[in-house]
Amino acid sequence: AVLDALAWAVESGEGLIKVVGEVGSGKTMLGRMLASRLPEHIEVVYVVDPGLGPEEVIPAIAFELGLEADATDHLATRHRLYEALVERHAAGRQVVVFIEEAQNMPLQTLEALRLLSNLETDDSKLLQLVLFGQPELDANLDANEIRQLRERITTRSTSSRWCGAMWRST
Repeated sequence: AVLDALAWAVESGEGLIKVVGEVGSGKTMLGRMLASRLPEHIEVVYVVDPGLGPEEVIPAIAFELGLEADATDHLATRHRLYEALVERHAAGRQVVVFIEEAQNMPLQTLEALRLLSNLETDDSKLLQLVLFGQPELDANLDANEIRQLRERITTRSTSSRWCGAMWRST
């Protein structure tokens, strides 16, 4: 049921999705199963290094999309990423970024991700984010500095075991 709900949220273009579970509850497996289940027009990008700083996360996403990423020219890299997302959208493609171990990301990096979620057309987001993390992610998201990110989370899944998962779409 959780996998179906996550697939629906991604396919329908829900902006920001949060998946929280204890160590060993199967978050990574759930993400891989979700990626394999999504239609071909949805491109999944993985960010597996939670230690990335805010100046590194955009080049990392650009790199994973096969773009030239200049870690020293943040504006140019952000512009290249935006152009690539617009091109993919025009071609009927959708991009979703899976963030592993999101509880370990610096708050400034989470804020940089929120700013990426601002990239949109008149009718849809150009980039979706799925945050996978342990319960400490919830505590981090309670920080006042990133309340705008917290408020953009449209879909949440929380459980210590996915077989008895609690699902809530807001």
